[in-house]
Amino acid sequence: MTFLGIDIGTSGVKALLIDENGRAIGDASAPAIEPVRPHPGWSEQNPADWWTATLGAIDTLKQSHPTELAAVKGIGLSGHMHGATLLGANDEVLRPSILWNDGRSSAECGEMEAALPNLRDLAGNIAMPGFTAPKIAWVRKHEPAIYDRIAKVLLPKAYVRLLLTGEHVEDMSDAAGTLWLDVAKRDWSDELLGVTGLTREHMPRLVEGSEVSAQLKPEFVSRWGMTGPVVVAGGAGDNAAAACGIGAIRPGEGFVSLGTSGVLFVSNETFSPNTKGAVHAFCHAIPDTWHQMGVILSATDSLNWLSRITGKKQAELSGEAEAQFAGPGEAIFLPYLSGERTPHNNANARGSFVGLSQSTDSAQLAQAVMEGVTFAMRDCQRVLADAGTSINRLLAVGGGSKSALWLKMLATNLDMEIALPEDGDFGGALGAARLGLCAATGAKPADIMAMPPIKTVIAPDTSLSAAYSDQYARYRALYPAIEEAIS
Repeated sequence: MTFLGIDIGTSGVKALLIDENGRAIGDASAPAIEPVRPHPGWSEQNPADWWTATLGAIDTLKQSHPTELAAVKGIGLSGHMHGATLLGANDEVLRPSILWNDGRSSAECGEMEAALPNLRDLAGNIAMPGFTAPKIAWVRKHEPAIYDRIAKVLLPKAYVRLLLTGEHVEDMSDAAGTLWLDVAKRDWSDELLGVTGLTREHMPRLVEGSEVSAQLKPEFVSRWGMTGPVVVAGGAGDNAAAACGIGAIRPGEGFVSLGTSGVLFVSNETFSPNTKGAVHAFCHAIPDTWHQMGVILSATDSLNWLSRITGKKQAELSGEAEAQFAGPGEAIFLPYLSGERTPHNNANARGSFVGLSQSTDSAQLAQAVMEGVTFAMRDCQRVLADAGTSINRLLAVGGGSKSALWLKMLATNLDMEIALPEDGDFGGALGAARLGLCAATGAKPADIMAMPPIKTVIAPDTSLSAAYSDQYARYRALYPAIEEAIS
């Protein structure tokens, strides 16, 4: 038997095959068309792009690993969270999906909290524009003809599941990011749904991430040469899936993700909200487990932005920064290019460079960007600590973890060793495949979701700790000063 993990991202889809021992035996990927930004602060994507990329990735696996793909008995799905995919009565897509990094619904967030004073208690989270429910409130106000046609609201991976299986189903970890879930009870909240004029009929059925959600349609069993039947697990939102992939399912285990967005993730034994610090408190992908996250909206996306305006590739920029690195730089970068979640909860925040001079070059700008993202992750650690949460073990995932300098900055600023696993790019897809294995075989997640082999462990550079603490203090002072000046 083999198992397939599918990770649906905004830039593309990764598909990963594992064997019964959880060992990766083949992978493929396919790009998706990048999100569009019709207005500043908006971010949308055509759901058909996810589907085309999913088919492309699995079709490629069939060409490269036909025998292994034929043996698949369980599929797990991972996907970018919060995206509002609106379907009509016949499951037709009503408009482009409004994505996780879309900030248009700031006003609606305030209106929702005013309409339901106990919203934060029920949801365990602040109403933020990135979440799904405020997006629907925006559609209700600004696109009423579309709102009136809504039959179902699905998250990105649930939409792909619908096309794979014909079923409307969502797992607890992804559902927790909608602002419609009673996260403590792991069930839809009628009160939260009512704020946006929706009911349970508009929602997919809920399952745990390691449970069977549906069966793969016979047409795809045939297309990919599988013997069938093939079950599809509940799966997970991308961060919970990454946690399953790197074994962060026990209390105090966590990871730092340097992807398009940035995440500091820690597993919890109980539901532990901290709305004051804009901490996300969600269900984990496995039963009776929760997690907290500090989330920043522009991690490697900040380096992507610098790459676009300098004409240099990201790897070239990070290489330049590493070659001239000698400690904290003069320039400071605030990475709020798409607004910010933790700890500011400000969709209208914007990025800034401070401390530029005539001698500032692209290497110094790149270092400032990497340090700014690092300081934003330090902000996340700070508010998690304010909530009484400690992290016992931290692994690194995401494309930014390929940079040794970036990892050294993080280890030094978080004052923690950071372990870098092998095949770090497969965090979400590996976690999804492991959930598919659990669903197909009935295996316990704790027996399957072990830490992967570790490539290296990065220790803090204590010789730079004091200098970075001073620079972090300057970084923290800039946000309120700049907001006061431009607001």
